[in-house]
Amino acid sequence: MSSSARSVFPLILLMASFLDGAQCIRFLGRISEQPKEPPNQSLKTAVFALGSFWRSEAVFGCLHGVVRTTAGYAGGSKTNPEYRSLGNHAESVQVEYDPRLISYRQLLEVFWSSHDSRQVFGQGPDVGSQYRSVIFVNGTEESRLAAFSKEREQTKSKSSVVTTQIQQIGTFYPAEPEHQKFELKRNPFLLQLMGNLPEEELERSSLAAKLNGFAVDLCPPNVQKQIDVKINDIVEKGWPVLREI
Repeated sequence: MSSSARSVFPLILLMASFLDGAQCIRFLGRISEQPKEPPNQSLKTAVFALGSFWRSEAVFGCLHGVVRTTAGYAGGSKTNPEYRSLGNHAESVQVEYDPRLISYRQLLEVFWSSHDSRQVFGQGPDVGSQYRSVIFVNGTEESRLAAFSKEREQTKSKSSVVTTQIQQIGTFYPAEPEHQKFELKRNPFLLQLMGNLPEEELERSSLAAKLNGFAVDLCPPNVQKQIDVKINDIVEKGWPVLREI
């Protein structure tokens, strides 16, 4: 299902509800019960900055093994930064992942392939220090892996310099609620399919992390197709809530 197709789904479903009540999706109110996720003690955390955190969060959310994502601020000295006053922080994404399913090396590969590491302090039309490229590391092993991956990235072209910084992580500050799962929130149909979760649960939901990437076609092709199949099945059967992928 393309992005344009998903955008017209609410209208189609509304019309279907008048034509055949038995076949329309029965959207419910807020539902708080969520599928079980791996216990927190088995998870690891990685933090990256690669431009706007709206897109960055969507990039990592669809990866197999990523449990949840959080948009936020890191790398600066300002205490309690805010979107309109973030000081010298960079817009970042915190990725909680299960190392049994995805490795830190694989996350680094996605990091490099998802932005232009040679652009100075910006990504595309977004220009400024807050959009700089940074790998935030926690300990010597992550530092080693990050440095090795940067060296390998530089060898791909010697005509320009990789500007990505490697920096020990300090405090990661989650961004304001309106910036979490931003791409998903722009698609009311997908929010309804999830059961209109309360904000706090939406922010920590693994399903929301995946749908945040799906909403802007940033999932791997096989995952995009898998989610499409699930949604089409819901539309055909009128099942009320998408619970898991």
